[in-house]
Amino acid sequence: MTPDLFFALAGFALVTVITPGPNNLMLMTSGANFGFRRSIPHMLGVGLGFPMMIVPVGLGVMQVFDLWPVSYTILKVLSVLYMLYLAWRIGNAAPPDGASRTGSKPLSFVQAAAFQWVNPKAWSMALGAITLYATGRDMAAVLWVAGTYVAMGCISTTTWTVIGQQLRRILNHPSRLRVFNWAMAALLVASLIPVIWT
Repeated sequence: MTPDLFFALAGFALVTVITPGPNNLMLMTSGANFGFRRSIPHMLGVGLGFPMMIVPVGLGVMQVFDLWPVSYTILKVLSVLYMLYLAWRIGNAAPPDGASRTGSKPLSFVQAAAFQWVNPKAWSMALGAITLYATGRDMAAVLWVAGTYVAMGCISTTTWTVIGQQLRRILNHPSRLRVFNWAMAALLVASLIPVIWT
């Protein structure tokens, strides 16, 4: 990969991962509810889970949708249902002092990594990155794309979790935190509108 192409890829990756979307809304909410340290498994799940998704996408998993078109519809339905479940979970997240009482906890590494497979924004990002920067679909190009997303994902996941953590100062009252959680849940549901209408 040439330096020009790499810097273009790095810019593309940073813009796509740092803009608001389901992952970033959930990371900000996790930072606000559980703090930075407890959100680290969630951050790693997003930061490593998405690049792990890029590899099979780059090596041809998208051909499944061409061979079996109903699989795309199934993925879309599962995505919407899972994101609605996550929105409900965000809206009902307990304040930090009540977390142990209600069983509320941040997403685990596995949950956050698996979420990438039902996240519509992640699919769009993976397809765009592979189409633009790994046109030959060779393993080296796909790994360059995935590795670049690991680096840019570190910046994005840290940024959004810290924003959420800093919001804890404002959200130190349970009623304010509840309003914030339901607002984030509503934004997550709103992010489904383009998925449902296309």
